[in-house]
Amino acid sequence: MSNLIGDMARAVGAVGVRGLPTLKRAAGVVTRRVPIPQPLLLAGPGSAARLAHAVAGFGHRRVMLVTDAVIHRLGLLGPLLEALAATATKVVVFDEVTPDAPLPVVQAGLARFRAERCDAVLAVGGGSVIDAAKVIALGATNDKPLAEMAGYFRARHAPAPIYAVPTTAGTGSEVTVAAVIADPDAQRKLVIADTRLVPDMAALDPLLMAGLPPAVTAATGMDALTHAVEAYIGGWATPASDRMARAAVSMIHTHLPRAVADGGDLEAREQMALASTYAGLAFTRASVGNVHALAHQVGAHRHVPHGLANAILLPPVLRFSRPAADARLAQLARHLGLKGRGDAALAAACIDAVQALNDRIGIPRTMPDLEAADIPALATAACHEADFNYPVPRRMSVDDAQALLRGVLAAPDDAGQPSGDEPASGTAKAPRSRRAAGPKAAEPARPAPPPTKPARARRATTTTASTAQARPRRKAAA
Repeated sequence: MSNLIGDMARAVGAVGVRGLPTLKRAAGVVTRRVPIPQPLLLAGPGSAARLAHAVAGFGHRRVMLVTDAVIHRLGLLGPLLEALAATATKVVVFDEVTPDAPLPVVQAGLARFRAERCDAVLAVGGGSVIDAAKVIALGATNDKPLAEMAGYFRARHAPAPIYAVPTTAGTGSEVTVAAVIADPDAQRKLVIADTRLVPDMAALDPLLMAGLPPAVTAATGMDALTHAVEAYIGGWATPASDRMARAAVSMIHTHLPRAVADGGDLEAREQMALASTYAGLAFTRASVGNVHALAHQVGAHRHVPHGLANAILLPPVLRFSRPAADARLAQLARHLGLKGRGDAALAAACIDAVQALNDRIGIPRTMPDLEAADIPALATAACHEADFNYPVPRRMSVDDAQALLRGVLAAPDDAGQPSGDEPASGTAKAPRSRRAAGPKAAEPARPAPPPTKPARARRATTTTASTAQARPRRKAAA
């Protein structure tokens, strides 16, 4: 529910820090009562083609298929285009979306939508593609500059129908009320939140994810974990969001290492897709927290992929959140079967498990491209975002935010040695190591083309962008 607190604050006049807890409690009451739609979900190998068949039957005259150039070039759109071509539905392919969905690219997509007289959007791609499609659909029905729709319910009319096929397991954008795009001129992220942005239908097809490189699989998977954990420890959690978050945490803990180790493990891929969706449902209701506030700034200014930034920041921010978050982290630890005497020990075990998962799947402990000179401005912006948007378990001061960012700052020799900086509250920091994944983790996903023979879809060989072959090791649940 991005910017809800800020909207309330502006409505009642300026408030100081002391008034923020009251506003956040009030916003929490609102978010628990706002009806949030959920898309019709199709899951399993071949579900993308089934979604296209369904869309073709809905009577749309012309559908804009929003994607990126890599997905288009690799032929992943084939089954969907074939299904749509079998009917009278015409398709316009817009494949210009790039990472972070820059505002000029989204504006170009909207212009194409209008010029071609499209009446629905079908997004096939990662979070940036789905978010771009959402904003295109909203802009198509509202005569308002896209940047002016940033915030909560800033559009008068509902968007054009939206359908989504995620090709990564991380953002959860196929079930969320928000779309995040980048304003490169202002060097900031624009968050457009509206319950009508939830897609009408989505397909979770592991065949489209089987060729993702390990680094992308790792970063997007940890993005989903961050969504689930921050939703669980925040102040707006509900019994329903808790169930989704717990399920996502457990599934990611089990299946993410498998998906990273063997991209063709369709069971792991499908479970990760479901976990990402569950985490998306959790944070759509309960929101996120300080990890996202910091990651958004790093992403906007240094173009670090959002999932990677979240993954690096999650362990240190969780340590900072103690002891306020101990009870909730302890519950997650018990759910994972971790051991410890009392909430404090279990919370520590939970955080250690997150760091161990990062290390196992190759997430670095330092932030690519972050420079010391960036930190004061990024910290100030992150605190403003957190203060006016997120029900964090522990408020982060500017000094705290600066210390957290310095804690993930690479040493000049890239040796990953600790900087010696600690958050102002005196919380402990984990030791840092060399970059395990390096900047290559920032590269966009290059998924493999799907099998060409539907009858053998579950056992087909897929090919990554690097031409390495990965054979599905297990059959996924239909």
